Amino acid sequence: MKLPGPEEFEASTAHENVPPAELHSGFGPNASPDGPSDIDSRELVISEDPLLFIQLNELLGWPQALEWRETGRWVLFEEKLEVGAGRWSVPHVPTLTLPSLQNLRSLLAEGLVLLDCPAQSLLELVEQVIRVEVLSPEVRGQLQALLLQRPQHHIQPSATRPCWGSTHLQNTSHDEDVPLKGQNPLKQRLPPGAEAAAVLAGQLGFLAQPLGAFVRLQNPVVLGPLTEVALPSRFFCLLLGPPTTGRCSYHEMGRAAAVLLSDPQFQGSVRRASDLQDFLAALDAFLEEMTVLPPGRWDPTVRIPPPKCPPFQHKRYLELPSHPREVKGRAGRRHPRGPPELQRSGRLFGGLVQDVHRKAPWYLSDFLDALHPQCFSAVLYIYLATVTNAITFGGLLGDATEGAQGVLESFLGTAVAGAAFCLMAGQPLTILSSTGPVLVFERLLFSFSRDYSLDYLPFRLWVGIWVATFCLVLVATEASLLVRYFTRFTEEGFCALISLIFIYDALGKMLTLARAYPIQRPGSPAYGCFCQYPSPRAYSAIHIPMPGSLSIQNLGLVNVSLLPLPECVQQGGHPRGPGCHTIPDVALFSFLLFLSSFLSAMALKRVKSSHLFPSMVRKVFSDFSSVLAILLGCGLDAYLGLATPKLLVPKEFKPTLPGRGWLVSPFGTNPWWLSVAAALPALLLSILVFMDQQITAVILNREEYRLRKGAGFHLDLFCVAMLMLLTSALGLPWYVSATVISLAHMDSLRRESRACVPGEAPHFLGIREQRLTGLAVFTLTGVSVFLAPVLKFIPMPVLYGIFLYMGVAALNSIQFMKRVQLMLMPAKHQPDLLLLRHVPLGRVHLFTAIQLACLGLLWIIKSTPAAIIFPLMLLGLVGVRKALEWVFSPQELLWLDELIPEEEGSTPEKELEPEHLFSGSDSEDSELKYQPKTPEINISVN
Repeated sequence: MKLPGPEEFEASTAHENVPPAELHSGFGPNASPDGPSDIDSRELVISEDPLLFIQLNELLGWPQALEWRETGRWVLFEEKLEVGAGRWSVPHVPTLTLPSLQNLRSLLAEGLVLLDCPAQSLLELVEQVIRVEVLSPEVRGQLQALLLQRPQHHIQPSATRPCWGSTHLQNTSHDEDVPLKGQNPLKQRLPPGAEAAAVLAGQLGFLAQPLGAFVRLQNPVVLGPLTEVALPSRFFCLLLGPPTTGRCSYHEMGRAAAVLLSDPQFQGSVRRASDLQDFLAALDAFLEEMTVLPPGRWDPTVRIPPPKCPPFQHKRYLELPSHPREVKGRAGRRHPRGPPELQRSGRLFGGLVQDVHRKAPWYLSDFLDALHPQCFSAVLYIYLATVTNAITFGGLLGDATEGAQGVLESFLGTAVAGAAFCLMAGQPLTILSSTGPVLVFERLLFSFSRDYSLDYLPFRLWVGIWVATFCLVLVATEASLLVRYFTRFTEEGFCALISLIFIYDALGKMLTLARAYPIQRPGSPAYGCFCQYPSPRAYSAIHIPMPGSLSIQNLGLVNVSLLPLPECVQQGGHPRGPGCHTIPDVALFSFLLFLSSFLSAMALKRVKSSHLFPSMVRKVFSDFSSVLAILLGCGLDAYLGLATPKLLVPKEFKPTLPGRGWLVSPFGTNPWWLSVAAALPALLLSILVFMDQQITAVILNREEYRLRKGAGFHLDLFCVAMLMLLTSALGLPWYVSATVISLAHMDSLRRESRACVPGEAPHFLGIREQRLTGLAVFTLTGVSVFLAPVLKFIPMPVLYGIFLYMGVAALNSIQFMKRVQLMLMPAKHQPDLLLLRHVPLGRVHLFTAIQLACLGLLWIIKSTPAAIIFPLMLLGLVGVRKALEWVFSPQELLWLDELIPEEEGSTPEKELEPEHLFSGSDSEDSELKYQPKTPEINISVN
């Protein structure tokens, strides 16, 4: 048995956002007419050929009653008619016998091949096909009557809705007796402009020798009831002959012809063939790509499921000279100049001007593209995450600054800075927030001010002014171009650090809650509550019934198990004891809420890839997974009615620090020279802001997210500098891009293709790029002060569970964590990763160990008084990555990380052959440089 070509595919940056239907069709960017679609403009379509529906009609009933029956069909994959069950099989990769292909080639090489046949109807086509010398007039008449006989189709009812925004039949002329009473469900799943191909195969006793014919119609024509779907037919193949015995039947030859036509490269070659030699050359090229499965080593009854990646053979297309643009597009990642956003202009503020010119044409669409229900889900999800983050960091900031700043400043700063950034930034999908590294610096700055009796807020104001100045200098000199040196090594280290901060904060908050609401156990110090009466006269008349006939009188202290707390107060007593005002079940139930929200969000996100429920229901569950998890936790909490800690929202709009106004005094009680001395800590903070902001920007703008509107590194840094000045003047927290929440925002806006064609799996199309969701999130954050009556019902453990979910999802989805798992996994259980085929396992572990050591060092420095040098350590990651070039070869770094730009041009070409970098095959002679280009961060990121 053989498979039609290797099934190892990968989508490149040039066309990976094109649905399979469009890979084989030339409908362009507007194939979906239903508004803002999941199918947007494409940079490149490899084949402009329409999608082809192939149907196999088999002649059955010889010698009694001959009839044509539909027994198979192909769009992307094969579907067999299961006669006993009366249904179509699941789509699967077809397998063929070698004799069927060999006999098919021999039959067509000696038979009739008509290219650009001018037939306009089935009758004209049949007359052209039977016009061969070997047939007698009598046989021709019998054969014509047989070929014009209506075939029996199997149309399976379905409630499938149209996938392409159109339920109308094509405007083509066809006979009134088309065998479809209504709209075929399969027709609704095919894109506009699709064509059909009919393969007729069978045994005929009155034929003395085999008859083979292949016809390509000059203009596609609806051939009456020949196919179950009323589509204009482009190809017609006839395979008939006398009854035979043996493994290679005409049924298998018909399947072989249908599989040939379903192959994109063969189909494209046949569409452009000019004679028989071109046709046979295309068939031979298909045979050269076959993969042999040895007999006895596999079960022929097992159907091979379709591959998860779009069925596109890169190596085969790269060998075609007609697609140089695609090869250039794939090689673009190796180009040392990088994307246009990271090319030097040579002028002061030149990069900023280029960013503005690049983003201005998209500004209106940034609002119109948000008119989609998915954006509503994203707003709810990110709003709750942002509010939780504002409360968490506001509380931490209040503790760190001893009340100089607090939750209200956190709310106001998040709303003002975030909304302004969404309106002006080059990458509006970025979510600004307080971050762990910046919070560490704020704590150190306050400690310094307190130790030296300085006025904190004025000193902080001058630090912010200097930071804004330094950032403007970085924008003017186009320092953002340095992000070209932020490879995956640096990005993964920073992303892992931020994810661990989220996980640590979520677990730390729950442990703090457990200490505030301890679990009550007999014998514990916090157990017990007693009712105390002021005088003997007050309790001497108290009679408390006891179990049985016992009673207690004249007790100064009565155990609350004998006297309920309300009754104690009613009788004039006073509850005394550590357990009087604690609820034993709060801590345990809070942990249950915490875990239930975390697990619910994880489970609901995975519903999308399950086989339960219709696809639209699964999509709703997945898109609203975090919102549903929060609502589930709120409902459970309300049902039990326990006094769990709830979301605290400020009720008054005034600064946390008593006696100060909203504008910070420039000097206060500080000496004037402190405004100059503030430049030193500002320099360190500028490095931290630059690294924090730009590493997040690089992660968000990676090419696997397929952003169409470009990045704006210089414009984003300029906006952060201006907002740094504003927040410093108002005494609000400092804000930079929040990595985890920004990735969650992007993931909540990810677009996927609709699984329309049988066997087609939904695949990633890109991100719904717009400004409205972020603007709505920060607007709601600002008005949250007035939504306290509603928000106060949300339990904090539920929000902590969502925090944990975001951190775990981000941490588990980066390649770094996959390599950490390899270190703990026996070799026999390790997955067959491509990098393990090219890099020794020991070298992989060494690279991972270095990353772990860097991550551990960053965490230790962040948690100690040495945190003042934390910004320099982040910058040191780039130096460590540069030093790794002395330890690992360029080829190893290609698989483990990426090449630093200046090294790309000096890498020997023999080590970086294009066919090894960009071809999509798991075989030894053709493998991928990267895994399939889909986003690695899967938060809320499916």
